[in-house]
Amino acid sequence: MEFESLVPILYSDDIPRSIAYYKDILGFDNDWIWDEEPTFGGIGSDPVRLFFCKGAQGHPGTWICVNLDNLDEYYGQIKAKGAIILSPPKDKPWFMREMLVGDPDGHVIRFGHGIECPED
Repeated sequence: MEFESLVPILYSDDIPRSIAYYKDILGFDNDWIWDEEPTFGGIGSDPVRLFFCKGAQGHPGTWICVNLDNLDEYYGQIKAKGAIILSPPKDKPWFMREMLVGDPDGHVIRFGHGIECPED
């Protein structure tokens, strides 16, 4: 058996708004919406995919982590588009360079990439 993917399901009060933020501001693509009055939808940029659900699944304030190859370049891109920056990029003692980004439903996305471990 091999795991194929992990897709978090985030609560959304407004599915089209959530998808627009993740697509237009955060740079995800491959969006889709379920139903004429949307209650479910998603976005993706392989290998990262997220679903959004209005109603019974998920809760506001969920945290997720997305690793990428160049945090500082990404930070510049999304900041210029009006992303909700909760904390700018910073080196962390757990050997990651990270930033925190909010979304319209109060979720927090920790974007980051690994950094060199200091020599002992």
